[in-house]
Amino acid sequence: MTELASTLDTVRVSLHVLAASIWVGGQFVVGGVVSSLRATHRDALPLVARAFGRLAWPAFAVLVLTGMWSLAVIDVTSTSTGYQVAVLAKVLIAIAAGAAAAIHSYGSTRAAKALGGAASAVLSVVALVLGVLISSGT
Repeated sequence: MTELASTLDTVRVSLHVLAASIWVGGQFVVGGVVSSLRATHRDALPLVARAFGRLAWPAFAVLVLTGMWSLAVIDVTSTSTGYQVAVLAKVLIAIAAGAAAAIHSYGSTRAAKALGGAASAVLSVVALVLGVLISSGT
């Protein structure tokens, strides 16, 4: 029989999922809005970007903190090699997603912004999928 998760586990996972929703989902929402703004209200782009950044970067910090918390409550050494590889891949891809987002946010060229944004979105989705894989393995 499967038991319910503890209250702390529920808080940890809920915070992680909420932060992932903001970080990953927000990238796609903003990406969808940008083309319309670029055509009609180009001057609004920096305002939207800053507003999203005020939500997205704290969400990314929550993802990092709750991810570390999740690793702290699991004895990773007693898990399978496949699980360990998935966890390591998720951590590395999440770091790469954050780095790509930083390039997008602070890049000064259109290419840096475009490539950083696209890479961050793709890598964030991969990290999300690995998170689902990992959580279904516990």
